[in-house]
Amino acid sequence: MIEFVLMFSLSAPAIDLGQLTLPDDHQITIAARATNVRQMALGSDGTLFAGSRKEGKVYAFQDRDNDGRYEQRTLIASGLTMPSGVAIKDNDLYVAAVDKIWRYRNITPLKSPLPQAELLFDQLPDNRHHGWKYLKFGPDQLLYFNIGAPCNICLSPAPFATIARLNPNSTLELIAQGVRNSVGFDWHPETRHLWFTDNGRDHLGDDQPSDELNRLTAPGQHFGYPFIHAADIPDPDFSVSSMDKYQPPAYNLGAHVAPLGMTFYTGNTLPRADQNTLFIAEHGSWNRSKKVGYRVVKLRIAQGKVVSHQPFISGWLQGEEHWGRPNDLIVDRDGTLLISDDYAGVIYRVSKKQGP
Repeated sequence: MIEFVLMFSLSAPAIDLGQLTLPDDHQITIAARATNVRQMALGSDGTLFAGSRKEGKVYAFQDRDNDGRYEQRTLIASGLTMPSGVAIKDNDLYVAAVDKIWRYRNITPLKSPLPQAELLFDQLPDNRHHGWKYLKFGPDQLLYFNIGAPCNICLSPAPFATIARLNPNSTLELIAQGVRNSVGFDWHPETRHLWFTDNGRDHLGDDQPSDELNRLTAPGQHFGYPFIHAADIPDPDFSVSSMDKYQPPAYNLGAHVAPLGMTFYTGNTLPRADQNTLFIAEHGSWNRSKKVGYRVVKLRIAQGKVVSHQPFISGWLQGEEHWGRPNDLIVDRDGTLLISDDYAGVIYRVSKKQGP
């Protein structure tokens, strides 16, 4: 089903972009609208795909006149269980529901009728708690995704609390363990190390434990959950004899900021951003006495370490009320940055501000 969307029609909810603060030489616009948009993936022909979590839908967007707005929206799938994660390889679209991964062969360029979904893998847990997936193809051309812990804090059997990949024979390999809930990862463009966000456990107070940014340097490393949180906080419910066997975070992002999607910048149009620049979407706290997050942050990576960390876009949180929740980020073909917002139901475009 193909539907044409007038991006700024009277029926669309008003969004005041003037409430957002970003660097003076950047500008932000609305590129697309769809309810509950989560992870995004970009086809080689410029078709933008996005999954959802609550809506159970997957969309494709097209910018027919190259004006930076995706006017045409196509419904790819509906009725799926939390199809948050999407990925593209060659011309095939991959969609992750909670316990299944589907493939749509030769979906780009879009044509009618759309290809039928093929079941690629169905050996995943069906738990909905932290069950939604984030999908990406790695430099090795294998499909990577998270399998979250089915709880706030518990000692759950494999494959829970991991990051996994599908090998060519469709066997599951767990490449990172002790990962409570990672809903964002990417590979450094130069070192090819996998970096990923991880959401810390709840109910240890407002200010601990910190949410994490981690770096995987060897398959099989364990990142501490449920025994250790952040770098050095033992869990009160699980004893541990030694912290040495667990990988400490590459960086502590702050408690309850809820870091989700992330991307290393691979374009050449945003000011002061290069392949060592990492953008992370902070979805925002839900159980803190004073809300935090609800922003996009910018980090500088050098020699495997974070050397700077600063707000990039803020303003979705006004006092203790929020009107948006950034969720995922990708680099468009022209080097601009696309940001999905599952709360406001839009995809933003961040670009270099044009001169007078």
